[in-house]
Amino acid sequence: MAALSSEQLEELQVFLKDWLRHSGRTQADLRRALRTESIRMPVLLEELQRLHGQQGLRGVAERLCAIEALWQSEEGAEAPPDGEGSGMDPLTQLDLDLDALLNEIREGCQT
Repeated sequence: MAALSSEQLEELQVFLKDWLRHSGRTQADLRRALRTESIRMPVLLEELQRLHGQQGLRGVAERLCAIEALWQSEEGAEAPPDGEGSGMDPLTQLDLDLDALLNEIREGCQT
């Protein structure tokens, strides 16, 4: 697949910044989701360009949609029922979320 042009990379960068701002997320959140080593936008774009080279624009779109779905599920899991606090230590909840994510990753690798 052809590499993204400089104009396409610029448009992707603008899109990512708008998307992060509107979703209340940061480049650090996107870095974690993309599993890159840096939160710098050029590094994030490099990962998406690598994905584009392997799977095309469809692969990039599917990856970003999967990240959005993950973030939406995290937000749903964080919302306390009926506006009441759960009384659970947030760090304990984070451990549970990480354990669940690791289990999902392991299951995905086995299939």
